Amino acid sequence: MQQFLEGLLEEMEPAFEGMRGFMAEMGPALGELMEEVEDWSRYEAPEVLPNGDIIIRRKPDESPPPEDSPPPIDL
Repeated sequence: MQQFLEGLLEEMEPAFEGMRGFMAEMGPALGELMEEVEDWSRYEAPEVLPNGDIIIRRKPDESPPPEDSPPPIDL
């Protein structure tokens, strides 16, 4: 089992190095983004466009429910 895990780690090492580089470059920007957005539930899942851009759409604001009861009558 140990040999299997060591082999797996060897195979994954290039991916880990790439991930470290990505985090070194993007980490500060992602941290700023996390501070700016107050409520992530107000946004759709990220979408990758054909040109490589990533967009995060805001969900439409919920409109107040229509009032079912008639207006009160002053007597």
